[in-house]
Amino acid sequence: MEFWPEFLASSWGREFVAGGLGGMAGVISGHPLDTLRIRLQQPASSIDRRPVSAVGLLRSIVASEGPTALYRGMAAPLASVTFQNAMVFQVFAVLSRAFDANNMNEPPSYRSVALAGVGTGAIQTLLLSPVELVKIQLQLRMIGNKHHGGPHLGPVGMAKEILRKEGIRGLYRGLSITVLRDAPSHGVYFWTYEYAREKLHPGCRKSGQETLGTMLVAGGSAGVASWVCCYPLDVIKSRLQAQSEPRGGQPPPKYCGIADCLRKSVQQEGFSVLWRGLGTAITRAFVVNGAIFSAYELALRYLVNNNQTTVMEEN
Repeated sequence: MEFWPEFLASSWGREFVAGGLGGMAGVISGHPLDTLRIRLQQPASSIDRRPVSAVGLLRSIVASEGPTALYRGMAAPLASVTFQNAMVFQVFAVLSRAFDANNMNEPPSYRSVALAGVGTGAIQTLLLSPVELVKIQLQLRMIGNKHHGGPHLGPVGMAKEILRKEGIRGLYRGLSITVLRDAPSHGVYFWTYEYAREKLHPGCRKSGQETLGTMLVAGGSAGVASWVCCYPLDVIKSRLQAQSEPRGGQPPPKYCGIADCLRKSVQQEGFSVLWRGLGTAITRAFVVNGAIFSAYELALRYLVNNNQTTVMEEN
């Protein structure tokens, strides 16, 4: 009965809960745009008569599959995002303090923020990579079902199917490219947020009293910057995780690794393929990360104030 009060009384407990709430806000606000991004990134031959624009694709999905198709696969990231995002913010807080251990009374330096972000991005891929694999497979499965028929699977069913066919190695397909994408992008992500919030509201890194508008703009800018710097790697990752290992005389997968996927994609579709869907991605990034940081900062502020009020009442 005493777990939650004691848990929320600690700084890491409050950061964990606030991070989880921020992640949930991000998933709910951005999943429809994420569905568009994943479908736009796939080779045109895998989706018959697919519209080339995000708006055209949105209309096509709503008309042929219904509005709920935009939220297909959301259960997988939503189910894990509380822990995942909470872990991201907690690990970042620990690492940023560790890199500035001799300066505990001041906000972490921008250098420490960037290094902590790189470390956080690398660590969180151990949880994120299987979740994104399941999400991508679910987001693309309806296309195959529409043309060829097939059973409907949820996140747990899809994960079990991958484990049965390919084992644990199959569930972590795309881990290497996910690390290459997320480590540097998280360094850019947290650095941009801290830099932008300080420029928009001088002194807020120390006082923690920035406005909601500052949170939204700084968070959105951080999301856009992190996606622009890693987007070609995300295209490669999506294509690698969209395919499955062959079984029982099936043809081999189209791509045999990161370098092979990059080479074939550019040869067949030109360099512009590496930026396909970028507009949808950065629009989603601004919305999602504005929501994530706003929810995180507001929840953390509420938990801190509530804890101080409780302590004062007890005294």
